[in-house]
Amino acid sequence: MVRPALIPCLRYKDAPAAIDFLCRAFGFKEHAVYRDEADPRIVVHAQLTLHDNMIMLGSDRPNETTDLYRWKTVKEAGCITMCVYAVIDDPDAHAAQAKAVGAHILRGPYDNQGYPGRAYDVVDPEGNVWSFGSYDPFATHA
Repeated sequence: MVRPALIPCLRYKDAPAAIDFLCRAFGFKEHAVYRDEADPRIVVHAQLTLHDNMIMLGSDRPNETTDLYRWKTVKEAGCITMCVYAVIDDPDAHAAQAKAVGAHILRGPYDNQGYPGRAYDVVDPEGNVWSFGSYDPFATHA
C-alpha cells in the first residue's frame, strides 16, 4: 500500500541556516540532506520530518526547475502565497521553544475560534509563515 502524503516544498536563500532553524525552533528532524559536492553551502534537496510528516526544501539557485516554476523566495516575491499548518499536541510549549530560539511569533498562542484547540503563527527567518495547532482536521469532531 502506498502511504498517502502531501509534502510542502520550500526554497531558501540560506538553506543550511533554514534547516538549523527549523530543527531547533520547530522540532523538525533531518531525514535526508543532499549538498552540492562543489559547494556544501548549497542544499540540492533536503527532507525534514516532524512526527509522521515531512517537508522538502532546497537552496534557491539558478537552474532549470527555478526557471520552469518561476520560483521565488518569500522575500523576493514580497509576500507569501501559502502557509504551512502542522498539527502538534501542545502549541503553548511549541511556541515557547520557537521563541526561545529567536523565532518571530506573529500571533498567539491563542484559542481557535469556531473549532477546538489552540494554535500560534510564526515566521521563519526567510519570511515563510507557519501555523502550529492542536486542531486536527482529520479527527472527527462533535
